[in-house]
Amino acid sequence: MRKLILATRQSPLALAQAALAAAHFQARLGAVTDLLKIVTTGDRQVAWSLEKTGGKGLFTSELEEAVAGGRADAAVHSAKDLPGDMPAALALAGYLPRADPADVLVLRDGVAAPRKLATGSPRRRLQAAVLFPGVEFCEIRGNVDTRLRKIAEGLADGTVVAAAGLARLGIAGWPGLAFRRLDFTQMVPAVGQGAVALQCRAADAPAWAGVFDGPTGEALAVERAFQALLGAGCHTAFAAHAAAGEIYLFHEQTGLRRFPRTAADQADPAATAARLLRSVGLLASPRA
Repeated sequence: MRKLILATRQSPLALAQAALAAAHFQARLGAVTDLLKIVTTGDRQVAWSLEKTGGKGLFTSELEEAVAGGRADAAVHSAKDLPGDMPAALALAGYLPRADPADVLVLRDGVAAPRKLATGSPRRRLQAAVLFPGVEFCEIRGNVDTRLRKIAEGLADGTVVAAAGLARLGIAGWPGLAFRRLDFTQMVPAVGQGAVALQCRAADAPAWAGVFDGPTGEALAVERAFQALLGAGCHTAFAAHAAAGEIYLFHEQTGLRRFPRTAADQADPAATAARLLRSVGLLASPRA
């Protein structure tokens, strides 16, 4: 097989995920890969508030353009960065096996309950406010190690990061900080959190059928169905997570909700998402 070119961001976490993708292609297809490293708009605009400016496509558009334009065969994304829709010329090839999708509360040593928490995510902020009533918030941007360093230096009492990111970077601890994994009943993860998505040209998608992880694809189909119906982005406090046997939903208008997940739900993710969103009043019922 010819060499496959994978488009990726240049952050340490993105490169770690690209290495996982390269190993997957080697194991499943015997393919040799090379990386096309790209600095995205989101990487350049480190001072932007994603909540205020909107985060749709900020970390994905340049990678998508490289694939659509033929400079790369596939783009490697954090699945939670992918918008609900994508260019017609591109397709979702599949996902690598999902890592732990949970969030991790990071606190400075000696802090039991934070009075000031650094996060730019409305999803994390509203859920953290339930866990810690009266907590104040401030913005934080940067790579995982940058954010951990800022907390250790006193920017805030703590922050929230993804467990998968810590694991992929080999970060099990940090001087002066304590890590606490949050259960899904405490904080619902973002759509796609913990998964690595591969995006290809639509014409190439059939050739990669069966190459990627089935259970992860099934879970993400449910989660992205919620995202598509709500049109949710970085400015909305929204989360959906399909776990084994359960679906967790968080929205700024409803709070955290929990539903059983069955095989019938998996057969039609869009219908499942619509039904559950109607049940909590987030989607209008169709007219008779």
